[in-house]
Amino acid sequence: MTKAVAFVGFKKSGKTTTIEKVARILKERGYRVAIVKSMHSNFDKEGTDTWKFSRVADLVLVRAQDTDALLFKAKDVNALFSMISADVVLIEGFKSIKHVPKVICARSEEDVRELNDGLAIAVTGVIASSGIKEIDGLPVIDGTKEPERLADLVLKRGFMLPNIDCGLCGFNCEQMARLIVKGEKSVKDCVVLSSRPKVIVRIDGQSLPLKDWVQELVEKTIKGMLSAMKGYREGKKIEIIIND
Repeated sequence: MTKAVAFVGFKKSGKTTTIEKVARILKERGYRVAIVKSMHSNFDKEGTDTWKFSRVADLVLVRAQDTDALLFKAKDVNALFSMISADVVLIEGFKSIKHVPKVICARSEEDVRELNDGLAIAVTGVIASSGIKEIDGLPVIDGTKEPERLADLVLKRGFMLPNIDCGLCGFNCEQMARLIVKGEKSVKDCVVLSSRPKVIVRIDGQSLPLKDWVQELVEKTIKGMLSAMKGYREGKKIEIIIND
């Protein structure tokens, strides 16, 4: 199961430096690491070739001298994160997301109190150099000197809920995430993540989370159509591939 943590903070709080060091530690340990960054400027400037291509294509693949890139417009964070295949996802920014735990990169104690929305599991950043060990019950870890501790924390407490608010657990994903952070629930209490789905839909290799009633509807519809066909046998695995 993918481990995910968002590193949130204001400008010049140490987010990028911390994530870079934590990612290096995780890579050295053999994990496949993805980093997702929220940018406040246009990545694809108007008038460039890639900007022109992105106006007519769904996806634009760019081969540069050092780095290859995939450009596309995700309709929401679920679609954005669905493109990721990694053991660990480190998220820079995205202060508004509510389905992953957060490490607050702070410049001051005021930053911590402003950014703590009940999903914080630790504090790091500029404030860590002051020698403070704890703020409002959250451990303060110097990511520049102790990235191993943050890497351990990511592996131990990182998670990403499906963010579909299905309600099957009795809560929405934000409420469940807060309960997991508090230690009152675990990821196993998420019905979507813990149950073995009867119906799995994959698009380009990425699984789509389906609510129980959707799975039941798809299952009954397909079995109903196939039951009259020669060769259909009850209780066998059914595979349908649609090449669009």
